[in-house]
Amino acid sequence: MSRALFITGTGTDVGKTYVTGLIVKKLAQAGKNPGYYKAAMSGNERGGDGKLLPGDALFVRQTSGIAQPLAEMCPYVYEHAYSPHLASRIEGNPVVMDVVKRGFEDVCRKYNYVTVEGSGGILCPICFDEAKIQLEDIVKELSLPSIIIADAGLGTINSVVLTAEYMKAKNMAVKGIIFNHFHPGNVMEEDNIFMCEYMTGLPALATVKDGDTELFMEAETLAALYEPVLQKEMGR
Repeated sequence: MSRALFITGTGTDVGKTYVTGLIVKKLAQAGKNPGYYKAAMSGNERGGDGKLLPGDALFVRQTSGIAQPLAEMCPYVYEHAYSPHLASRIEGNPVVMDVVKRGFEDVCRKYNYVTVEGSGGILCPICFDEAKIQLEDIVKELSLPSIIIADAGLGTINSVVLTAEYMKAKNMAVKGIIFNHFHPGNVMEEDNIFMCEYMTGLPALATVKDGDTELFMEAETLAALYEPVLQKEMGR
């Protein structure tokens, strides 16, 4: 049975994709047959053939060494570096929940541990004009537990606590936090981690330094965060 986990961040540019790449790499090195999925991806460049390349998916594949085809990693790819609801308003091809769900199911049939990356923070609007879809709606529709990626630096206490409390209020299961851009020995960053754990009740699962090529976390501990994909989510 496939297992899955959702990766969200406290905001844009906290290094969610970078950390996701390390997560998938750790699972691949442990022989867990991991896969990657992202419902909507903005801010992408065009290849030599003029087609948009899913940049986050490409980064995760290159970082992790998995051979998963890019075409199955993300159903909605946009050029403008905007929230998907606005990018699709400009470019067309708005997100449809059934398409997202079918793509997720297809990936789950092929891979044992599926890491689903969100767009921006948990409040990111995915579609607005044609249907009202927030990122949290996708998390709930796919019945995914989550972890939060946060910057270890100044201001993270506020953003972590707000994200965690919002997710708890919306009945989204949160397993813990990974802190990116961490500097060992930095008294403020170490206190930030302590305060975030204290104020949210969530564990700090790992820290990631700039330039890290490995996630310093036991593979089995990481794998245990993933939960079985419900049979009803697989169309059975």
